[in-house]
Amino acid sequence: MNIAFHTLGCKLNFSETSFIADEVKKFGYKEVDFNKNADIYVINTCTVTENANKECQYLVRKALKKNPYAKTVVMGCYAQLKPKEIAQIKGVDLILGNNEKFKLKKYLERLEKRETAEIIIKKSSKLDSFKASFSFGNRTRSFLKVQDGCNYKCTFCTIPLARGKSRSDNIENIIRRIIKLKEDGIKEVVLTGINLGDFKTIQSKKLIDLLEEINKIEQIRVRISSIEPNLLDRKIINLIRKSKVLLPHFHIPLQSGSDEVLKLMKRRYLTKHYRDLINTINKTIPNACIGVDVIVGFPGETDRHFNETVNFIKSLKVSYLHVFSYSERENTEAKNMTGHIDVNIKKIRSQILRNLSDKKRQSFYQNNIGKTHSVLFENQDKYGYIYGFTENYIKIKSKYELNMQNSLKKVKINKIEYNNLTYASGQIINTEQ
Repeated sequence: MNIAFHTLGCKLNFSETSFIADEVKKFGYKEVDFNKNADIYVINTCTVTENANKECQYLVRKALKKNPYAKTVVMGCYAQLKPKEIAQIKGVDLILGNNEKFKLKKYLERLEKRETAEIIIKKSSKLDSFKASFSFGNRTRSFLKVQDGCNYKCTFCTIPLARGKSRSDNIENIIRRIIKLKEDGIKEVVLTGINLGDFKTIQSKKLIDLLEEINKIEQIRVRISSIEPNLLDRKIINLIRKSKVLLPHFHIPLQSGSDEVLKLMKRRYLTKHYRDLINTINKTIPNACIGVDVIVGFPGETDRHFNETVNFIKSLKVSYLHVFSYSERENTEAKNMTGHIDVNIKKIRSQILRNLSDKKRQSFYQNNIGKTHSVLFENQDKYGYIYGFTENYIKIKSKYELNMQNSLKKVKINKIEYNNLTYASGQIINTEQ
């Protein structure tokens, strides 16, 4: 039978979908593109998505338009939190929570068209076991889940309800998987988690211990994904500075540049700590790439608070922003706060920060002109160009040549180009081993 998958949300979701799809294919299912005709369509959902219900409805309709007789499965975070809401979507046959989605193959064996969707969900309080996953299908890069769940109680977030408490894989398993991925031709691994900095094994090993072991592996690039500012310490920064394996790329959520708003959010740091952290990275690894998450329109965020955020980010040497508009979530403290912000104001504030992000990225790229970097080239563009990323996450464009895909090359950056996306180009010096 043909089966198609679609993923909403984060890199962690992507790694889980890829892993689950690979497991299912071992039992004879053939994976096809979600835009193609399939017998079964599977949607892995996200709770952070602002219009989760609308996206889910759209994808189910899209699937059934391709094949009205197809069976549909909705799983993941949104399914975990809102199964009854999803069950109202016409055409959904099965809803699986975050624990049950890893048993998809079992449920496919008895999957049938239904008038009312079957719901199989384990309570969030019972989500306490770690389910390993890593992405397939891209020979260049793999996303490897090493941690899941979160013990934090940020007032805007439902992820702890959707994912359960913080738990992690053990270091031996992770090292073994990275080595296997390297043997399979993967050149770069991205470590992912819901709260990656809270990595902790039952032997009380922490993220720094994991990174020290990873640093012993040769001929692989390892990038860490988003990490909370209160969990990124000097030991990790210093290890990355000296490492030939761990890449100088950090993504550190800020959410607001106003201490008053950070307190309303129940974040575990204030702007002074964040500034000190960014300054430490700048001094220790001057060429590091630093990405920042920001939320606009949080309840009670006045013009003054927003201007504090803009001015704070302007004062930091960071490389780009990911900007999110606050949206209400049930079972969060923020939903019941006063001072909710008009959607048009949120749009204006988002655009201001996206413009600032463009300027930050351009400045970061400009500062790398004349420097030589290691670039991992990825897939061929249809117009005859190939793209890749430097170790410090600069997007490089080059004319496609045979055997460039999945290759590491030294590139001296000589020009920055601005289109819908900012990217750099330069002279290829040699191919790395």
